[in-house]
Amino acid sequence: MSTSLTIPRLEMSMTEGTLAEWVVASGGAVKQGDVIYILETDKTARDIEAPAAGMLIHKVEAGETYEVGTEIGEIV
Repeated sequence: MSTSLTIPRLEMSMTEGTLAEWVVASGGAVKQGDVIYILETDKTARDIEAPAAGMLIHKVEAGETYEVGTEIGEIV
């Protein structure tokens, strides 16, 4: 079973965010609670933690801006 990773809504008015950096490489092992990427908005930058344990798979590149809800990766 895999866990989908999407751009979260960090603020009520947020419509998009920039995936500033993947902290864990694609194919890397993660534990629940590990920081896996950094998300930037027009107001803040935030460390985003893994919601589950497993192997992280990137589906998008860092440095790009994505709409809230866009699938950016998964944990398998």
